[in-house]
Amino acid sequence: MGTVPSRRFGATGLAMPVLSLGGMRFQQSWQDVAPSDITDASQRNLDALLHRAGEHGLHHIETARFYGSSERQLGWLLPEHPDPDRILQTKVPPEADAAGFESRLRTSFERLGVRRVDLLSLHGINQPDHLEWCLGADGCVAVARRWQREGRIGHIGFSTHAPTALIIAAIESGAFAYVNLHWYYINQSNRAAIDAAMRRDMGVFIISPTDKGGHLHSPSQRLLELCRPLHPIVFNDLFCLSAPGVHTISVGAARPEDLDLHLEAVRRLPEAGDLLPPIQRRLQGERAERMGRSWLSHWRLGLPDWSSTPGQINLPVLLWLYDLWRSWDLESYVRARYGLLGNGGHWFPGANANALDEGVSEADLLAVLQASPLQHRIPTVLRELKAHFGDAGSRRLGGD
Repeated sequence: MGTVPSRRFGATGLAMPVLSLGGMRFQQSWQDVAPSDITDASQRNLDALLHRAGEHGLHHIETARFYGSSERQLGWLLPEHPDPDRILQTKVPPEADAAGFESRLRTSFERLGVRRVDLLSLHGINQPDHLEWCLGADGCVAVARRWQREGRIGHIGFSTHAPTALIIAAIESGAFAYVNLHWYYINQSNRAAIDAAMRRDMGVFIISPTDKGGHLHSPSQRLLELCRPLHPIVFNDLFCLSAPGVHTISVGAARPEDLDLHLEAVRRLPEAGDLLPPIQRRLQGERAERMGRSWLSHWRLGLPDWSSTPGQINLPVLLWLYDLWRSWDLESYVRARYGLLGNGGHWFPGANANALDEGVSEADLLAVLQASPLQHRIPTVLRELKAHFGDAGSRRLGGD
């Protein structure tokens, strides 16, 4: 039986398995339900998942205060799965009121039934004020440091959906030992943040590569064809784990069999240098054929930030989604993300294109697109997205 290898998790010195068991999907409920509402079937499923993860050396388990019943369910079962190599992590969101943060931190420990966690993340440093709440003299990091001095926290890090510049600012603050961030094949915009973390010898944990990496649990037929002989999950795992500076990726498993493809990726990691290049060439060739060279060269240029766009339409995200849809048929992923825009708060800021031709005119849009080489194509693109996905409605449930 193969055991997942580990990597030194930056200056923490922890032996971090390259696959981490994420707790966002194994919980019964997104609500923090009463203990009596948690079913035996849900606990049996988690028990089997923990057993299989342990068999394969997934010693790192991470959850979060806002993963509903995840912490409580996990806490009940940890004593039944003793593991001397376990690395336990939870995540608690920062607050302007450090006392409120500490209260939630205390609740996390109570739900988990532990006195100590190896890793604590400040969950969701997505805006500048979140970082300020963390770094203030009496802020959330100061609270976490006190708990650390008391022996209750091993290392302090942060998780984020922020723009790359803010992630780098948090990294360069020197306050954190590791970072949980998004980076995978379809979205490599945070590469500069990984490089910044490498310079500081920080641990780098890639979050949600399967779901946020393109709904790879239910890939399009076109993506399946382009990634052959690998499943898209295996391809994406190999892509992430072959990248400099990446130590571990999250496996958001809902049931034991969800580990299978990720374990296959680990077995094939020595072959990554041969397996990845032809698939990447096919993916990019298909993209160039469908989108055209002009699009590939110019779509990112001259786009205003969502906060400076009429109707707060998030043009960079919408054009990226259009690219994924038209290039590789990632329809379910694009539908979900389109619906989150305008409904996901600071986790998914800005709005989708539904306001175009209603509250926002084409003239309004063109006025802020004068620096874009695709100025006159973009309204048509937005109308295509609106026509196809305009009925999408999503609600952020929590987690990463």
